[in-house]
Amino acid sequence: MTLPKSCWAGVVLLTALCAFERPFRVYPSLEPYDDVALPGDWQQKAEWIFGRLMYPPHPNARFGRWARRFGGVADWRQGGTSWTQDYPRADRHFAQAIRRLTRISARSVEQPVNLDDEDDVYNWPWLCAGEMGDWKLTDPQAAKLREFLLRGGFLMLDDFWGTEEWNRFNESMRRVFPDRPIVEIDNRDAIFHTIYNLDDRYQIPGEWALARGTTYRSDGQIPHWQGIYDDRNRLMVAIAFNSDIGDSWEWADDPRYPEKYSALGIRIGVNYVVYSMTH
Repeated sequence: MTLPKSCWAGVVLLTALCAFERPFRVYPSLEPYDDVALPGDWQQKAEWIFGRLMYPPHPNARFGRWARRFGGVADWRQGGTSWTQDYPRADRHFAQAIRRLTRISARSVEQPVNLDDEDDVYNWPWLCAGEMGDWKLTDPQAAKLREFLLRGGFLMLDDFWGTEEWNRFNESMRRVFPDRPIVEIDNRDAIFHTIYNLDDRYQIPGEWALARGTTYRSDGQIPHWQGIYDDRNRLMVAIAFNSDIGDSWEWADDPRYPEKYSALGIRIGVNYVVYSMTH
């Protein structure tokens, strides 16, 4: 069957609309630094990009009172709230690790992804978010994220500690998947063995914790490596509870942060990226 020219025009327009991506942009970070230089090759095309999930903060967010570092309430869509913890320094360090440790073509800069930006999320199949005790998704955002994951997307969640933060995290996670349990990932799962064999996984502390002479906060003494699977037994959501992998990337170039933690955090991240691209 031959389509009339008017139909072909509609197909071309639909394809163009589906392929449209939000441009790269940088937002103010919650972190107390403003000296993260933009890499010279930031416009270079690549097969893998670090998607940083933007999200609205919970009213009881741990970092809510420090929004934008000025003590006021910020608009999360403009940065300066909990989703920007570790951003963009951790994102760019980890992208460099992917370049050095794998043959994956990785873009040097991250991509902030807002679930409210129509279908833009579908352009960024690997997403990461931190401070998960601080997120509070709306029902439309939860539905969009669920669809993204069921279509084959991958989400890595990190850096939340203890019972109180778990409960705030799970409030939104239940909106995303009310019918799918969060389970401990079996040590034999492929995600722990795609590149590195990660049988020995230990708690990864934040830089903030080491400054206090500990490795955790609240009642988060025991690290958990958890996930949510789809109907084909593919891991869609990988959760690091009671660890701070983001800090292990963020401070990987700082001699004051112990190498053993960055080494494990980077290896975990590399495995998660390769798993997401092969499963």
